[in-house]
Amino acid sequence: MTDRIRNTARCAAEPPDTENPGTSASDDARLLDRIRHGDESACEALVRQHAGRMLAVARRFLRTEEDSADAVQDAFLSAFRSLAGFEGNSTLGTWLHRIAVNVCLMRLRTRSRSREVLIDDLLPTFDETGHHSRPVRQWEDQALARLTQAETCSHVRACIDRLPDPYRQILLLRDIEELDTKQTAHHLGIDAGAVKTRLHRARQALRTLLEPLVFGEDTWLATEPQGIDRRW
Repeated sequence: MTDRIRNTARCAAEPPDTENPGTSASDDARLLDRIRHGDESACEALVRQHAGRMLAVARRFLRTEEDSADAVQDAFLSAFRSLAGFEGNSTLGTWLHRIAVNVCLMRLRTRSRSREVLIDDLLPTFDETGHHSRPVRQWEDQALARLTQAETCSHVRACIDRLPDPYRQILLLRDIEELDTKQTAHHLGIDAGAVKTRLHRARQALRTLLEPLVFGEDTWLATEPQGIDRRW
């Protein structure tokens, strides 16, 4: 079931982007050397090669094209200021991806959100005998197929967006950006145990939000858990 939730989350992401296949470590080194020597055309080349991929990353974290474009601009500015510290331990594209993710996370932390759901409202509950207090329906393959259709992906993303930021960030980093636990912990400044706990809760909450959509219930928006502001 965990794999099914993870794959469902990924359906909300844009198709994966790849770095320019024509670049290599030596190409990166030459480009960086030109930038460090003040070659403006090299700066433009860097932006052309990586802006599309970085914009796709920003769109997965932020809601509007304007916010995403601003985040990419901030990420490039940060990268240019930090070039002296780039030691080449990773590819240039990986380094820029890390900067873009950090910029997006900073933007998420500094803005208020009006449509969050209380995470406890979305987690399984149990009665005094230890059994689920609400029936748990199995996600059959036919039902899951709905979530791979293009017209439902926007709804999946909308459900992800309703999660409280700490859980939404974990889901985006682990299940969409596909960072490992250690990388995610580093980005968020928390320990690996907290990453695993939040990810488990985030997937459970996402499952609750997606159930009406999975089972083809036309009223899935009308049956949102209490606490969601549909006017947002």
